[in-house]
Amino acid sequence: MHSTVFLIEFGAVVLALGLLGRFAVRLKFSPIPLYLLAGLLFGAGGIVPLGGSQDFIEVGAEIGVVLLLLMLGLEYTAGDLVGHLKTQAPAGLVDFLLNAIPGAAAALLLGWGPVAAVVLAGVTWVSSSGVIAKVLGDLGRLGNRESPVILGILVLEDLAMALYLPILTALLAGSGWLTGGLTLGIALAAVGTVLLVAVRYGRVISRFVSSDDPEKLLLVVLGTTLLVAGVAQQLQVSAAVGAFLVGIALSGEVAENTHHLLMPLRDLFAAVFFVFFGLNTDPSTIPSVLLPALALALCTVLTKIGTGYWAAKRAGIGERGRWRAGGALVARGEFSIVIAGLAVSAGAVEPSLGPLATAYVLLLVVLGPLAARFTEPVARRIILWRGREYPAAGHVRRPVAPRQTEPEPTAAASE
Repeated sequence: MHSTVFLIEFGAVVLALGLLGRFAVRLKFSPIPLYLLAGLLFGAGGIVPLGGSQDFIEVGAEIGVVLLLLMLGLEYTAGDLVGHLKTQAPAGLVDFLLNAIPGAAAALLLGWGPVAAVVLAGVTWVSSSGVIAKVLGDLGRLGNRESPVILGILVLEDLAMALYLPILTALLAGSGWLTGGLTLGIALAAVGTVLLVAVRYGRVISRFVSSDDPEKLLLVVLGTTLLVAGVAQQLQVSAAVGAFLVGIALSGEVAENTHHLLMPLRDLFAAVFFVFFGLNTDPSTIPSVLLPALALALCTVLTKIGTGYWAAKRAGIGERGRWRAGGALVARGEFSIVIAGLAVSAGAVEPSLGPLATAYVLLLVVLGPLAARFTEPVARRIILWRGREYPAAGHVRRPVAPRQTEPEPTAAASE
């Protein structure tokens, strides 16, 4: 009987996710807010609470996080990461200061303590790579001059997560300074070793993993990822970081084939992860944190736009491109939920943090695509309204030399 209930419940959840995903595609929108809302609907305090399938959904959510980070690692080569680290480091520092500090300050102002401040700093700091890439593709901006700047900031955020997540895991576990420092040291050593090995021996690793049979390739990569993620979790370095490092270590044709094979699995289990986060959030707790979430969302919309504008200006991009870069970075999504999910699962922070993070992500995953589309036109109108000249697309404003007045003719010249 229990097996029958499980199949009915889980089948209904997967079917609902599929229909929501199709609906989001028609709207040309990210399905993340719909998945979160579905979790709120099926969870404790929702309309149709789940019973028998919740344990399986929890395991599926863990796999979803691992696959999200593996696929993220497959997007980059070690050379890309090292190159972006050298060229975009100042922009990454500005991004951290402008966007992590508001989250930390909000947690402290709400009286939630230092651990919650570290959690909320991560939630507000990291943009959603998946949502942003989709929005840029939909708007036809992937070839724009500002796109490498946007990508550079996203790459640095993803790389920073390899250091942030182990620190967060140690704090949530209540580890002391010695254990926390040891965990951070292990994470630094792991990241550095993987980057070094990937740069020098990436082709060798890829040839070892490579297989002409898709089934064998899928089993080897998926098994390796889960094994490394499990070992990383035992070392308190975070399973997500382990999966991310496996993705970085693979390159070339193997990375492309793996990406193609794992995409459907990633989408399925990522959707399950968002649902699981919603399941653990009581909808009745959201109204009480809606006002702080809205204030934090509006604040970090402005700080992300400022981050993109500054980074694009530093790269020599024109004014239109600066505003487009800022607007594109607004969306938050999968990483913010991963961070909040770790805190909620550990039970070591303020219970209201989960509902606040849910409301915050719901707001910004909706506002993000709108900001990407309308930040530059709105900025142009405001600048014109204030009386400043706004250069046309592709126009480079050049300094104008002072006008020279012709000398009056002398008597000799007039003769």
